[in-house]
Amino acid sequence: MKLEIPDREFAGLIFDCDGTLADTMPLHYRAWTRLLDDLGTPFPEELFYSLGGKPSETILELLRDQHGASVPDVSGCAARKEAYFVELLHEVRPIEPVLRYAREWRGRRPLAVASGGYRSNVELTLEAIGIRTWFDTLVCVEDYGRGKPFPDAFLEAARRMQVPPEQCLVFEDSPLGIQAAEAAGMQCVLVPRTDAR
Repeated sequence: MKLEIPDREFAGLIFDCDGTLADTMPLHYRAWTRLLDDLGTPFPEELFYSLGGKPSETILELLRDQHGASVPDVSGCAARKEAYFVELLHEVRPIEPVLRYAREWRGRRPLAVASGGYRSNVELTLEAIGIRTWFDTLVCVEDYGRGKPFPDAFLEAARRMQVPPEQCLVFEDSPLGIQAAEAAGMQCVLVPRTDAR
């Protein structure tokens, strides 16, 4: 996997978690299909990847409202999906090219994670690949109002790092995340899907 990194220095670095630092997207998809199989609803893989960065409750509402999925209890179903994911976390692996870059700047620049995931799962994921202590700032779905493609998560990370948005570089794997970074006025690096290698 080759990353196209801009040829300039940045004052702060912001990383998405799922599919960027940690190769969790296949695990999330397995958790989603398990939940939706329980509900008798298909979830095509391309639709799943197109929604990358959106919180689970938002995805369930979209599946219910736009795709006719039977979702009896959005928050309860979201909790079940997250529990299914946690059962798979022992399988998670780091995305090494991204970790190499984070390792290079660790202690030299502020590092943040800005995720559409729940804090408990993001922390478990970072711990599973041994990098939780690398980050000065952790911004999760509980910390902002509007999810990706809105810039809220990245702007909150920049605010907490005390770095102007235009001085931040974002690492993202999803189209919605790239849109969010651009909306925040930040340059970004697209992390390719691991299953596309």
